[in-house]
Amino acid sequence: MTEIQGSYDDLFTAVPTLLARLLETSDTGASVAVFVDGEPVVDIWGGYADAARTVPWQQDTIANVWSVTKPMTALCALILTDRGELDLDAPVARYWPEFAAAGKDGVLVRHVLSHTAGLPEWDDETSIEDLYDLDDRNAAMARLAAQAPRWEPGTAAGYHSLTQGFLIDEVVRRITGHGIGAFFADEVAGPLGADFHISLPASHDRRVALAVPPPSWTEDYVAGAAGQPHEALRSKGLRVRDGNSEAWRRAQIPASGYGNARSVALVQSVMACAGAVGGVRLLSPGGTTRAWQEQFRGEDRVLGMSMRWGLGYGLFGTTYGWGGWGGSMVMVEPDTRLAVAYVTNQMLEPKEDGRGLEVVMAAYDGVKGLGLNA
Repeated sequence: MTEIQGSYDDLFTAVPTLLARLLETSDTGASVAVFVDGEPVVDIWGGYADAARTVPWQQDTIANVWSVTKPMTALCALILTDRGELDLDAPVARYWPEFAAAGKDGVLVRHVLSHTAGLPEWDDETSIEDLYDLDDRNAAMARLAAQAPRWEPGTAAGYHSLTQGFLIDEVVRRITGHGIGAFFADEVAGPLGADFHISLPASHDRRVALAVPPPSWTEDYVAGAAGQPHEALRSKGLRVRDGNSEAWRRAQIPASGYGNARSVALVQSVMACAGAVGGVRLLSPGGTTRAWQEQFRGEDRVLGMSMRWGLGYGLFGTTYGWGGWGGSMVMVEPDTRLAVAYVTNQMLEPKEDGRGLEVVMAAYDGVKGLGLNA
């Protein structure tokens, strides 16, 4: 059986047992963390950081977690809301006047956070390179400001795979003068001591576990939603090789950050623990529950499935979170002050991938042993 590194509470032995099985059967490398009351009860890792399986996954290995970054960017918006600097019921154009073009004066901040803004992708030709250099006001941002919504904002939902992060980034930038990467580093990761990054300096490259495409696919494997290809980028889809590039790591892609399970679970423990972890308070208790208020229930036009959306989080009963392209996932359950994160470099086809949910269910075995209601 594959050797698992790290530590875990004896009540949570189901988690390392599962990770060992995943590494034997499907994963190249991965890390798992379970936090209860803001403290780690599981912090484990194993496997390899490279497709050739020559570089062991280490304690400080990080990976692109893709859309697991969405709850991170949402947290930034929630912090500004809690401070009274951002009004969820205000039009986005209050902070970003150019955004009012093409009938978007009715798009509210809460619509962006709940995937109901009507801007799930770019209408015009957009390349990977257009997503880079946010500090120079790139073409992708200008096109979002200029295009019309695809439906009346707030009346329908369609997963904003890449666009949501860019929209939140610009609102944060207009309010604070700093992009989402700098704001997250200064206001979230720094105070918590979390090893999570939106835009990655070259000094961290040695630690990165590059994404491994699904079996039988090359690095030309293209991003899709619910197992179906979609045109997040009109000129060409987002490929694994794009996400593995140095240019992608250096760019500030607000829906694609880098971390490991430990850092993801630590940050999202803020949401599980009523706004404070380790003596660091980022939100008021009301600021966290705001995120769980249902904004939409019904068929998501992009995902092609029934969804409940809160503010930056998918709602699944009393559990909240989201997953990333390729399989990484974070889930939060405030009732038990639980945060569970799974980070992997091994991609699987979405319709065949239940690894994240398996990790969450294994964590619940330990929660029951603690005598908490799960």
